[in-house]
Amino acid sequence: MEQKTNVIAEDGKQEILITREFDLPVELLYKAYTEPDFIEQWMGTKVLKFDFQKHGSYQFSTTDPKGNQIGFNGTIHDFTTNQKIIRTFEMENMPFGVQLEIYEFEKLTESTSKLKQQVIYQSVNHRDHNLKLPFKQGINWAHNRLEEILQNLNA
Repeated sequence: MEQKTNVIAEDGKQEILITREFDLPVELLYKAYTEPDFIEQWMGTKVLKFDFQKHGSYQFSTTDPKGNQIGFNGTIHDFTTNQKIIRTFEMENMPFGVQLEIYEFEKLTESTSKLKQQVIYQSVNHRDHNLKLPFKQGINWAHNRLEEILQNLNA
């Protein structure tokens, strides 16, 4: 399957840069990250808490193929509707530490948009540890699913 999501991880840096163009209006792409029903569908996770406001917080849960529960949580630090989200993200009981995530949403045309995501880790080691997992395949899978679900909704 084609890898439409571009992941850049320069050696020695604490960040990952992720970009993807979507065949979706920017408003719909933004909703995929800000509305619990959409999040559950494309991420394949359960939204336990989602207080999308400045200094609000969120908590998600999923089950891995072995049946283990994995929790995710964070704080919404700031946002500009249809343009930007700044939040933290933490996988509970994982050695990656807390990450700072900056999402930028860009309107390309009436029906296309671009997502730029900067993920900053506590250390280069934390970032490199995360990259040893099937990170690139996972983000591509998630973005493909996001686009498919929202295109069907938008049709």
